[in-house]
Amino acid sequence: MPEGDTVYRTARTLDQALRGSILTGCDVRVPAFATVDLTGQTVHEVVSRGKHLLHRVGTTSIHSHLKMEGAWHLYRPGTRWQRPTFQARIVLHTAQWVAVGFELGLLELVPTRTESEIVGYLGPDLLGVSWGAADSAEAAARIAAMPERPIIVALADQRNLAGLGNVYVNELCFLRGLSPERAVAEVGDLAGLVHLARRLILANKDRDERTTTGNLRRGAQLWVYGRAGQPCRRCGSRIARGRLGRNELELRDTYRCPRCQT
Repeated sequence: MPEGDTVYRTARTLDQALRGSILTGCDVRVPAFATVDLTGQTVHEVVSRGKHLLHRVGTTSIHSHLKMEGAWHLYRPGTRWQRPTFQARIVLHTAQWVAVGFELGLLELVPTRTESEIVGYLGPDLLGVSWGAADSAEAAARIAAMPERPIIVALADQRNLAGLGNVYVNELCFLRGLSPERAVAEVGDLAGLVHLARRLILANKDRDERTTTGNLRRGAQLWVYGRAGQPCRRCGSRIARGRLGRNELELRDTYRCPRCQT
């Protein structure tokens, strides 16, 4: 599932191409909204909110979530698509571009004035332009509100802070020396942990190759995520893999160094 930095870059790319343009065509390929046609409406902006995308067109917001397989592509008119036509869930045409949402995990069209009803539950957005000390404190307070939860589950909960996925939460636990199953109540300086999360995602928001180690060489970008059975980059112990969470919504694949993380 894409992390918040990937969604942020997707929104920025779409916004640069579509902002201020008038839709010359609109084809929504999900039954609930198949009769909606926004042709003739102006694209005001495309923004991200955590892992959510919002195209604000006229008085309507196109709300999408990439989930596991989704992606938005931009093509010049007449250009062949890179994914099969049957995977397209929505196609937006302007004079200069064709924006296609493929295999979107969630797609709905709602009045822009009601956006808060669908994304208002999210915690502070780590890549929000107005992020400040109050947001950091709010995120830490939300995490602390359920002290018995494993820290990795709490960090991944978008209701606490928006934008972190499995990659970042595993890497954060390693960088702070925390075992993923450590209870929130046993973690000191939650505000510092939130601050580190923002530093990491900010450092990666403008590049396609994500790194938490500072090394962009292939195979060297991450400390633990996806490295089960490989040696820890710090101590040489074998990285262990597990799963945490009480239900399907909370389930997380975990990666940890048994020596560096306690």
